[in-house]
Amino acid sequence: MRRTFYQYLMSHRGGPKDDPRAAFAEAAFLDHEFPKTEIGFDPLSRYLEERADPDMPSRVFDELWEEYRETD
Repeated sequence: MRRTFYQYLMSHRGGPKDDPRAAFAEAAFLDHEFPKTEIGFDPLSRYLEERADPDMPSRVFDELWEEYRETD
């Protein structure tokens, strides 16, 4: 069974404070409305665009999404 993007993202949590991926993962963890069961790009991208959280920039999401696609 494929992991959700959130499950993949949590593998980056706890990384160095200057790592944008770790900061993104921490922000997603603290965001109680983050779509934790989602595996699709469009719903996640739309959520992040509407949320506009400075700790979850679209540039970092795009990088994480590419890694997610390659690993799962």
